[in-house]
Amino acid sequence: MVQSVELLVDDAAEAEIRRQWDLLAEAGVTSLAATKSETHRPHITVAVAKQIWPRLDTELERMEFRPFPVRIGGVLVFGARHPILVRAVVPSEQLLAVHRRVSGIVAPCPGVPGNLRPDAWTPHLTLARRVPARLLGDAIHAVAADRDFTATIVGIRRWDGDHRRAWPVARGR
Repeated sequence: MVQSVELLVDDAAEAEIRRQWDLLAEAGVTSLAATKSETHRPHITVAVAKQIWPRLDTELERMEFRPFPVRIGGVLVFGARHPILVRAVVPSEQLLAVHRRVSGIVAPCPGVPGNLRPDAWTPHLTLARRVPARLLGDAIHAVAADRDFTATIVGIRRWDGDHRRAWPVARGR
């Protein structure tokens, strides 16, 4: 499994992404709506590693963090063999600065993928994973009519995939 650091969106944006998960499910696409867990919620992953050392949580908690706006943009498809449907998050100076700071903290950990490093990261909110090719058009059609919207990043959490638990490391001040 992996461990990650994730940005959390405000309640209105979370509700909108959950609505889009439901639209995909109604279109016959297995979306993230199918995942039932109290820790499962829309998020923007900013760092991943095979293991994020517990001592780094203290450094993450010391980060100065204030809520900030982001623009949730259009629908994108990642990959070809096992397509992932996402909503783009438009990069802003604030978003990229938080990403660089978190990346710098997590960089020494084992198993950090290259596509999450600064200057290689594509910020997004995942809608559905492993979309069958025959359903990709339906999936895009189900959510592509939705307009861009503004969200607020309200906190940062850690996710431990090995133990299936999440906890806050920074909340808006």
